[in-house]
Amino acid sequence: MPASKNATTTSAGILRPEELARYVSNERTDTAPVLSRWVEYHWTLRWDLSPGTTYTSSVVPHPSCNVTVERGAARRPEAAGEEVLVTGVVTRRFDFDVHGRGWVHGVKLRPGALTALTGHDAKALVDRTVTAKEVLPIIVHEKLDDLAAGISPAEATAAACAALERLLPAEADSAYDLLLRVVADMLADRSLLRVDEVVERHGIGRRALERLFARYLGVGPKWVLARYRMHDVVTALDEGYAGSLAEIAATYGWFDQAHFGRDFAALVGCPPSTYRHRPQ
Repeated sequence: MPASKNATTTSAGILRPEELARYVSNERTDTAPVLSRWVEYHWTLRWDLSPGTTYTSSVVPHPSCNVTVERGAARRPEAAGEEVLVTGVVTRRFDFDVHGRGWVHGVKLRPGALTALTGHDAKALVDRTVTAKEVLPIIVHEKLDDLAAGISPAEATAAACAALERLLPAEADSAYDLLLRVVADMLADRSLLRVDEVVERHGIGRRALERLFARYLGVGPKWVLARYRMHDVVTALDEGYAGSLAEIAATYGWFDQAHFGRDFAALVGCPPSTYRHRPQ
């Protein structure tokens, strides 16, 4: 199968990335070419904080699942002691507390890839983190669990790729390929603000599109469009956007500033004006 070259997620989503960089090293690495149709990229976090220091990393997630190997002090309560985890599509802000010394290697799957690779019900994983043993074959879980804390991002990526290559399907999945084309288009074309525009461009009925997204993502196309445009807004604010909030709301598809403000606060946790003018 040929590699997929069109991006289906971006590096956007980390809230206040300049603050995260003060506490945590965050490095992204490319996946093996044979996995690129299903994996967007790998990411590795490292931190070593002095006693009593804690930092909460906040992310507005993508419509993707992540496979993670998490070592060190910052164990997530929902992990129940497990260190190899799968997190489904997250519809709310994702917070992760870091303290002490820790290391995480993550595999950011393309939207819908977990279902395409495993047949697992995407909707059952929305807003959930489970042990990888519930979703992946035991041999894949064991190979991922062999990753040692502190190895380099390149070493971790190579080992994770070797484990995940065991999932590669024997046959192409035309429905998943269609999903990738639609999602890549949603991400790349900032003028796409309505599901009807997506339907018209790709020649697929709205109900069929909704079923496709429900099967592979567990969320609808309207939600994905809104999430990508919210990423655009947060990125613009983090980069020092100087225009009015009403203008940025209109640019990215909100009918009025009040609606935009409510959506932003519900997801990010504060109004856009507060986020924009936060203390440095």
